[in-house]
Amino acid sequence: MSQAVVLITGATGGIGSALVPLLAQAGAHLVLAARREDPLRTLAEKAMSLGAASGLGIPADVTDYAQAEALVNQTLQRHGRIDVVINLAGAGILKPAQHITPVELERMLAVNLKGSFYTSQLAANAMREQKSGHILNFPGILGRHPMAMASAYCAAKFGVVGFTKCMADELKRFGVRFTLFYFGGIDSPFWDPISLKVQRDKMLSPATAAEAIRFVLTMPANAVPNEVVLQPESHQFL
Repeated sequence: MSQAVVLITGATGGIGSALVPLLAQAGAHLVLAARREDPLRTLAEKAMSLGAASGLGIPADVTDYAQAEALVNQTLQRHGRIDVVINLAGAGILKPAQHITPVELERMLAVNLKGSFYTSQLAANAMREQKSGHILNFPGILGRHPMAMASAYCAAKFGVVGFTKCMADELKRFGVRFTLFYFGGIDSPFWDPISLKVQRDKMLSPATAAEAIRFVLTMPANAVPNEVVLQPESHQFL
């Protein structure tokens, strides 16, 4: 990962905050995106202090195509290429399907589906030209196994699986790789606004998720971990 150009959306969330130090210590060029500027600045400064080749925080809402496009363009203007995109931006809602409002559905689709699609599409255009690149998307376990109370969330996450597999098929001959991560529950701020009672003490830690991501990024270029399923011990083989 030394000198690799890595773009991370949702960088200030639980997984991103755990992953950035690992990639910084590996000597990557880090471009960090999230909506709030102050946490981004702090995280970018931390990355530099830990050995990142460079660290840049760009406030961006990737559900807005123009902002996603500007994010990718700024990365290319600064570094001339993008080696890795890690789409961590996301949000959740768990409630009965009949109570999901149009506004809530639109938010789930925008944050979890459209944002990942936009950054994947835009970065893939550059990766196709450079004939290399790796895009990591995160449908989570609910993008693989639907459950009650998660209809809107699953609709978005199953969409992530679909477009990722389509893009992988279209771009494999250009050296662009894709990996889907099906993490089980992660004990992160994702759960803070969710009223459903969950056992956060039994969930995976953001640090564990970050280690899994780092492992995938260390694989040789001719090996592609297409899908990674990582579950808490209490939820094996769901």
